[in-house]
Amino acid sequence: MLFDRKKQVAKIDYDPATQHPAIRQSICTGEMVGGIMDDRSGKFLESMLIRDQRDREEFAERVGMEPDKLKVFY
Repeated sequence: MLFDRKKQVAKIDYDPATQHPAIRQSICTGEMVGGIMDDRSGKFLESMLIRDQRDREEFAERVGMEPDKLKVFY
């Protein structure tokens, strides 16, 4: 019974007027990190390491987007 409960996903808050969720991917290693990109300053605030498709879907759920709509930059 303990393991049957669905894991609670913490939402990531951001201001859609000045920020957008994105994934930063390394050109060399392919490592991916999900976070929030500030449109004004260009700074990236890391939120979550993405190791596989399940992590990508969890990040998309946290920011309230579809996994395919997340912007990826290098």
